[in-house]
Amino acid sequence: MTRFDVVVVGAGPAGSAAALAAARTGASVLLVERGPFPGAKNMHGGVIHGGVLERLIPRWWERAPVQRWVTRRTTMVMTGTQSLSLDFRSAGWTRPPYNGATAYRSEFDSWLAGEAERAGARLVCSTTVTGLLRAPDGTVRGVTTDREGGDIEAGVVIACDGVNSLLTGEAGLSAARDPGNFALGAKEVLALSREEIDERFGLSGREGAEIEMLGCTAGIPGGAFLHTYLDTVAVGVVVSVDGLSASGVRPEELIARVKAHPSIAPYLRGAELKEYSAHLAPQGGYDALARLAGPGLLVCGDAAGLCLAAGPWLEGVNFAIGSGMAAGEVAARSVRAGDVSTAALAAYRNRLEASFVLSDHRRWREVPRLLRSQAVHEKYPRLVCDAAERVLTVPAPRPRKGLSSILRETAAANGTRLRDLVRDGWQILRSFT
Repeated sequence: MTRFDVVVVGAGPAGSAAALAAARTGASVLLVERGPFPGAKNMHGGVIHGGVLERLIPRWWERAPVQRWVTRRTTMVMTGTQSLSLDFRSAGWTRPPYNGATAYRSEFDSWLAGEAERAGARLVCSTTVTGLLRAPDGTVRGVTTDREGGDIEAGVVIACDGVNSLLTGEAGLSAARDPGNFALGAKEVLALSREEIDERFGLSGREGAEIEMLGCTAGIPGGAFLHTYLDTVAVGVVVSVDGLSASGVRPEELIARVKAHPSIAPYLRGAELKEYSAHLAPQGGYDALARLAGPGLLVCGDAAGLCLAAGPWLEGVNFAIGSGMAAGEVAARSVRAGDVSTAALAAYRNRLEASFVLSDHRRWREVPRLLRSQAVHEKYPRLVCDAAERVLTVPAPRPRKGLSSILRETAAANGTRLRDLVRDGWQILRSFT
């Protein structure tokens, strides 16, 4: 039986960050990946944000396999035939340390795992962890694998094995498996020439665009996205599992609706489908997190439920990296001190509470619940778009009406009470202040 100070299960961003952080302390580290290489089975519908990555790998942008730097971000509220957009660009996002980047997960995850290897971690792929090894007192002391004689002892095991974490469930640390706490992300990768992407999105050089959409998922709680790469674009949806199941609509149908929308179709005209993928993601927020530590075990990334779905913030990779980095450092320190009890490993949660990882989740803990309402995904987008259309339509030969009158009339026509809109808007606003 082989022994390591720290065994990390899963070579996604959380696992590789944990392995890298632990290896830098001098601990012996094994990083176990089920796929043939890191990123082989991972799907990503978002943007990689560099703030936390800069703390882990200084000047990461000089080495990471980035496709484009996101310099344009658009938030779009839609109905079937309308859209209202808030479009923001910043010259500050075109230079280091950069605000965000698009990258293929197969490339990015392999690069990050390689950084962990360079720090001294050992990477083993095509190996499935099948369970936990325990001491007589219940302390986790390693993992079992699908390899013959492949049991591995560890001072601490770090579970980074994704949203359906086997290890978190076996250890009794999982939150309640409410379908409302999970979303299905589905996306298509479409080929377009670099010149076409630059022209259609108003980009140049390595500039990239990110579009987040609300109101385009047939009333199912969720949203859609469109991101640019060098010579491809990704378009997809992220919708609640229970809402999707109740609707009877397939995710590829939702993507087709997004692609056909008059505000999106011009971006994608003539694009060729290269890839389709789908993946579960946590969306329950702070109140649906797993317990983060048990004796000899820490939980990170999607396995812990660390994914934020709060309006224009759709983030997961930065929380994965932040939690993995903290877990690796705490695990190595606890092994070195000879104390891997739950009390000793509680330092991990304390670290996350003091950082953006849990402080952001706590601040926006009510937002996931509010954003799952039908009003937010169907009534409010129509109200906003109808009101905007009335305000911007020249009403000749009649005199213009005031904004308050337009809002009242539009709300009545859409079956929406303005007081409900104000109440929900105030609750969301309070979460962001």
